[in-house]
Amino acid sequence: MRKKRVLLLSEGFGSGHTQAAHALAAGMRQLSPDIQTRVMELGNFLNPVLGPLIISAYRKTVSSQPKMVGLMYRSNYKKSLNRFAQLALHRVFYTHTSQVIAQLKPDLVICTHPVPNAVVSRLKRLGLHIKLCTLITDYDAHGSWVNQEVNKFLVSSALVKDKLINHGVPESRIDVTGIPVHPHFWKAHDKAEVRQQFGLKSLPTVLIMGGGWGLMYEDSLLEYMTKWREHIQFIFCVGNNDKVKEKMLSNSNFRHENIRILGFTKEVSKLMDVADVLVTKPGGMTCTEGMSKGIPMLFYEPIPGQEEENCEYFIRNGFGEMLEKPETVDKWMAAIQQTDASSRYRQTLLDKRNEQYNPTTCPKAVLQLLQ
Repeated sequence: MRKKRVLLLSEGFGSGHTQAAHALAAGMRQLSPDIQTRVMELGNFLNPVLGPLIISAYRKTVSSQPKMVGLMYRSNYKKSLNRFAQLALHRVFYTHTSQVIAQLKPDLVICTHPVPNAVVSRLKRLGLHIKLCTLITDYDAHGSWVNQEVNKFLVSSALVKDKLINHGVPESRIDVTGIPVHPHFWKAHDKAEVRQQFGLKSLPTVLIMGGGWGLMYEDSLLEYMTKWREHIQFIFCVGNNDKVKEKMLSNSNFRHENIRILGFTKEVSKLMDVADVLVTKPGGMTCTEGMSKGIPMLFYEPIPGQEEENCEYFIRNGFGEMLEKPETVDKWMAAIQQTDASSRYRQTLLDKRNEQYNPTTCPKAVLQLLQ
């Protein structure tokens, strides 16, 4: 019997969209080994010269002009990508998308970014017969996600479901599944083994993440934290941002035996298990991973738009707090040194997670669509 095939399409505008696609693919294979999956960043795949240039330009805009990014997000909040924009995308970047689909012959296409979602939707209007599923990777529902050709929307929360309904999406097409996390996050790792693997001490530990782009160095509060380095262990994950890593290593405040500066790593699930608090940019993917581990989160410098919405969601649900002043740093650094109280709080968050989130729900929902 032919195995079921799932094609997951993303884009590289931030690492979370593609991470979600890989996480969902891995989760489906974990639950059903007979499933075949393929993850593609469509623009980079079909236009390997122009695609990375566009993403690089977007990255520079996000880091240098975040308010403009937020203004664009808000000004078009209720709007789908218009037909002209979809036509332009189709002609400039994705002329061969239908050929890719024809060659791979998937039973289901899942989009984790609005752009490939719009392109496949347009192809469906032109006659392509394919089941299309959209996984929204934030705790908000921008209008650019919405296309009537989508057969099923998978969303992070009931709040996002309500927002899609307000955008005109029929309730029957929306499933609240949560954002998928990789099976590495489905269970806890042995702390002693993780510490030995990374050469870490048995100390209160803070994990600091700057997202896949490592946008963290300019935040003075992150440097302020290092004054606690004699009593607390810090792990800075700077992603692929080698320049940030070099700057930090050249700063004496970050050169200490209790401070680790890591580049890109696939071991985040293990690091979250040994950490007592997560300091992070509020990307939808990282926040969901933190929630899956029941780790308290401190959020810094959210990009106006979806990161602000993510931040608001997790603060409102008791999983985190904004990191805006030195007093917040001092409060949390003191708190995690109270081992018993810190452990009890972590268990409270795990109980809350169990009420709100199950990491297998999203892949199970997709497998149901394939039946």
